[in-house]
Amino acid sequence: MKLIITIVNNDDSSAVQGALTQEGFFVTKMATSGGFLKKGNTTFFIGTDNDKVETAFEVIRANARKRVVKEPTVPPTEMGEFFSPIMVDVLVGGATVFVVDVDRYEKI
Repeated sequence: MKLIITIVNNDDSSAVQGALTQEGFFVTKMATSGGFLKKGNTTFFIGTDNDKVETAFEVIRANARKRVVKEPTVPPTEMGEFFSPIMVDVLVGGATVFVVDVDRYEKI
């Protein structure tokens, strides 16, 4: 048995959860936030048999999209100096997926 830990952008969480559930996966959802952009993410915990891991990956790939968004940056300035943020393109979305072996599983 495997535990799949999947982190996706909040914009994709409904689509990923719906598709995983439709494929018969049991999913636990947790709200999380990323360290880089401090934006909301969703982390899914999916317990599944070894032979269904690739199916889960296919579902996640099909529903967690990468996209480019504009994010403001603040240039270094001296105290009291006027500044305007510079907008830069940042790649967001997609998924980060971990697969962990499970020694024991019980549903109590």
